[in-house]
Amino acid sequence: MALNVLVTGGAGYIGSHTARQLVTAGHRVVVLDNFYSGHRWAVPNSASLIEGDVANGELVKRLLRDHKTQAVIHFAGHIVVPESVENPQKYYLNNTAGSLSLMQACMEMGVDKFIFSSSAAVYGTPEVLPAREDAPTAPINPYGWSKLMTEWMLRDLATSRKLDSARSDGQGGFRYVALRYFNVAGASIDGSLGQATPEATHLIKVACEAACGKRDGVTVFGDDYDTADGTCIRDYIHVEDLARAHLAALDYLTADGKSEILNCGYGHGFSVSEVLNQVRQISGVDFAVTMGSRRAGDPPALTADVTRIHEVLDWTPQHQDLAVICRTAHAWEKEGMSKRSETTAPSAHWLSSLLVI
Repeated sequence: MALNVLVTGGAGYIGSHTARQLVTAGHRVVVLDNFYSGHRWAVPNSASLIEGDVANGELVKRLLRDHKTQAVIHFAGHIVVPESVENPQKYYLNNTAGSLSLMQACMEMGVDKFIFSSSAAVYGTPEVLPAREDAPTAPINPYGWSKLMTEWMLRDLATSRKLDSARSDGQGGFRYVALRYFNVAGASIDGSLGQATPEATHLIKVACEAACGKRDGVTVFGDDYDTADGTCIRDYIHVEDLARAHLAALDYLTADGKSEILNCGYGHGFSVSEVLNQVRQISGVDFAVTMGSRRAGDPPALTADVTRIHEVLDWTPQHQDLAVICRTAHAWEKEGMSKRSETTAPSAHWLSSLLVI
């Protein structure tokens, strides 16, 4: 069933992969992005592109009305953990308050399907791994709190308010799927999309930059954790698999699925040292690695229990392999990014004049 879908942050890393899959699946896509970290060239040519901010309530309501939007997939948000520790107000203003403004617009305009880009950071340092969705939530950084607060707002809106369009049988109303991402990495298999975030901090991206000579090397933030090799362990998921999970969540809500919170990962992790060795093997480059002190807000290990997502959604990962993740990331860093240009992007919509900084 083709839907009219608003994708916030659709010019960014995960948003652009998802927008392309939505278009391929036949959905009509509108991308709203303020280009804080997104790129025009990453947006599918057949999507409508509007430059603006989710916090601009009047702009968002106009888009929802004019495009007869039936669902929103919300990616727009800041994601750098250390920065959130240093500048928490930036994260609460953009991630939490901005999300509330977007939700309010959806409620007012009768949009009843909402998919939220959440994070495993809501778990903090779990006592039991892999972490289940019903595990205690105890973020250890403002980034995690900003995501958890948004989950709370979604829960409360879905519980306490029905839309005017809710059916007489009591079903329908505002429903959501919050996808708790673990560590997203890799690039599209065809090499046309990848992570182009300026000054990215994600390990695989940084390691591939080092392998391509774009960095002097990689700093490992702590090698004295209680893990097998002393470095942090994370559950990595390929960006194409993650994008596919959003389409599966959209199908689920379209079929009257109830609100859900679901982990997005593969259910097993790799240490920082294992990742670096994998990138070295794929690239053939023995880039420099420096051992540094621990970074604020980093748990020793974080892996997902993925039982629920497989029970709830029609979703089967296709790239569940660290080598595939690192190989696509490295190919993008080596060749894909150099071919990208802002001139290949669709023109911004006339509403760009309403951009909110």
